[in-house]
Parts: sequence; C-alpha cells; structure tokens
Amino acid sequence: MSEPLASWSEFNVAMVGATAALAGLLIVAMSVNIAEIMKSVTLPPRAASSIAALVLAITASAFGLIPGQPVAAYGIEVLVATLLAGLFQVHAIRVVMREDFVSPLDRVLKSIAGVLPVAAFLTGAVLVIVGAAEAGLIAMAVGSVLSIVAALLMAWVVLVEVLR
Repeated sequence: MSEPLASWSEFNVAMVGATAALAGLLIVAMSVNIAEIMKSVTLPPRAASSIAALVLAITASAFGLIPGQPVAAYGIEVLVATLLAGLFQVHAIRVVMREDFVSPLDRVLKSIAGVLPVAAFLTGAVLVIVGAAEAGLIAMAVGSVLSIVAALLMAWVVLVEVLR
C-alpha cells in the first residue's frame, strides 16, 4: 500500500464495515415493502441510487486497502466506480425530473442528495490521478460520509413514501 493510502487504512476499514452493514440493512428494509415500492415510478430508481451510493463508498474504501497499489491506480479504480454509480444517479434524476405533480425546486432538492457524494468521489478520483493524493483522499472521505447521509435520506424517503 502506498504511503498516502496507508495513512487512510483505518478509515477505509471502518467505512467498508459500516457501509456494507448499512447497505444490507437497507436492502432488507426495502425488501419488506418491495411490492409497494415497485408500484411507484420514482421510488425504485431512488432506492437503487441510494444503494449505489453505498456500494460506491464500499468499493472506494475496499480498493484503498489493496496492498502495494500505486495511488494513481487507486484513483482510476475509484473513477470507474464513480462513473458506474453515477449512472444510477442520472437515471434517478431523469425519472424525478419527469414528475408532473412536483415543483421544479422539489425536483432539484430530491436530486441534490444523490449528486453530492458522486461529485465528491469524482473530484477525489481526479485529484488523486493528477497527483494531488492527499486532497483527493480527503474528497473521497467526504464522499464516503455523504454517501451514507444521502443513502439514509433517500432510503427514508422511499420507506416513508410507501406508506403514503
């Protein structure tokens, strides 16, 4: 593990465990009401984007624990994972933006929570790739925390909306 990544190993170990546990709990919680969730147009993509945000945090943290890995390789791995998670977010945004009964401001607010972690990881990956490893790793740490917050917010919305 390269020196910049080595100093983040404890954070990465903690994030892998925490986000994996949370992702599992969210999947179980959502599966209880999956029939109701699937009746909605917007809830399935939002649920998928919340889980994708957690998987991004898990993936980025796990890649950060690979021994002997060059920092630039880590940046590329996180960039690829971010782009894949971003696809789920883009799909969720597109679905939310087509909602007829929601104001434009509400549409934007519904989309921001999922965009923030992806943007933080994207920024971090690019910074790591171009050689600003410490700044990039900090941005990715912020992305990890934002992924948890965004996933919890989106999951809460999904679970509450099912009961309306």
